[in-house]
Amino acid sequence: MIKTFIKIRKSVMLAIKALMLCAITFIFIEAWITHYTNSLFSKNGNYLVIFSFVFLLILFGALFSAFKIGIYRLSEIIYSLSLSIVITNFMMYLELSLIAREMLNPAQLLLSMCFEIGIGFIGSVCANTVYFKLYPPKELLAIFGDDQAGFRLITRMNLIHQRFKIMRGVNANTESLEKIKQLIDKYEGVLICDIDKNLENKLYSYCYSKQKRIYLLPSVTDILISKSHQIQIGDTVVIMGKNLGLSPEQRFLKRALDIVVSGILLIVASPFMIVTALAIKLYDGGSVLYKQERLTLNGKHFYVYKFRSMIENAEQKSGAVLASKSDSRITPVGKIIRACRLDELPQLINVLKGDMSLVGPRPERPEIAEQYYETLPEFAYRLKTKAGLTGYAQLYGKYNTTPADKLKMDLIYIESYSIWLDFKLLILTFKILFMKDSTEGVDQNKKTAEK
Repeated sequence: MIKTFIKIRKSVMLAIKALMLCAITFIFIEAWITHYTNSLFSKNGNYLVIFSFVFLLILFGALFSAFKIGIYRLSEIIYSLSLSIVITNFMMYLELSLIAREMLNPAQLLLSMCFEIGIGFIGSVCANTVYFKLYPPKELLAIFGDDQAGFRLITRMNLIHQRFKIMRGVNANTESLEKIKQLIDKYEGVLICDIDKNLENKLYSYCYSKQKRIYLLPSVTDILISKSHQIQIGDTVVIMGKNLGLSPEQRFLKRALDIVVSGILLIVASPFMIVTALAIKLYDGGSVLYKQERLTLNGKHFYVYKFRSMIENAEQKSGAVLASKSDSRITPVGKIIRACRLDELPQLINVLKGDMSLVGPRPERPEIAEQYYETLPEFAYRLKTKAGLTGYAQLYGKYNTTPADKLKMDLIYIESYSIWLDFKLLILTFKILFMKDSTEGVDQNKKTAEK
């Protein structure tokens, strides 16, 4: 009965998403056949155009997680779907212009796109509402090994109150195993964070036997093992971790991608770079570019280039300090170019030179990295690949994400690397360009992102 209900719930959500997709497609078709008759094909050709629209919308929607109803915040779902609709319509405009063999008037397509975004907004709100009616929040027991870390985790999880209800927290170091098992029986699942591995294995086995859902905050070792290979030696199963980083073939393809894409982007971005340079120079007459020592592959030092967004010599007194919220050192021009990521454009030169890659862990300053190594030696594992202009931690984290969480996300990228993953992350970079969370500074008076 429970399995049947789960299948029905999934079918309902799938039907809502399909209905929303059909409505958006219908609006496009109506605008196309009514106002762009010179781009119509024969019957089968028209079906191909419709298929192109649906395919692109699903493709970008999947890349930007626009259909992850209930998993991401409603605002992010709406933003992702709107972005997918805009990109899809732009590509369809080019396709229709190619068919008509002339650049078409985009006015009607822009108008229909606004209606599509409206339908996407209404559909997302309805789907989100239905989802949480069908999937009420799960009541969880939080099990942790440190009171401070546990409190921080529970606070963070409770922000997503529609998905999780942390009913109780228990310190695994102060309660007996039997007591914890009794508590587990009362709830739908458990959230495990930072406890002894031996105890974690026992609790995992108990939850498995009781069919309790488990949410586990992984350690560095967990991430490394999860990407290992299973091999069979006689009648024995062995897990093998190569730990070699990128293969020679992968390094070659990655470098080729870096050269081609960075070269094209430098040409496309050159007008924006010229305007940005003029704005910085006209504001205070200071230097346009700012270079800073950073770390890349195998701990190699290099100078990263940026457009200057702070006052001249901003760090002469304070030293190496991450930008904070409402940082007084940031100029008015700097606030704009940081918000639009224009300050990062000169790093394309670093990519072309070979100091950096388009995708990889963000390059850290040697002084700040040394502080991280004191409490988190594994932070050096990020140096197994070149530093990147964009990266996994930048797309799924924030500017002020803790070093431990950045490390985990960067290791997921390193251990899961493929050229297709680079393509995906490059496309996803467009999604975060105007998302405020990803540029949020650290708290005032903090020199690093440690919490």
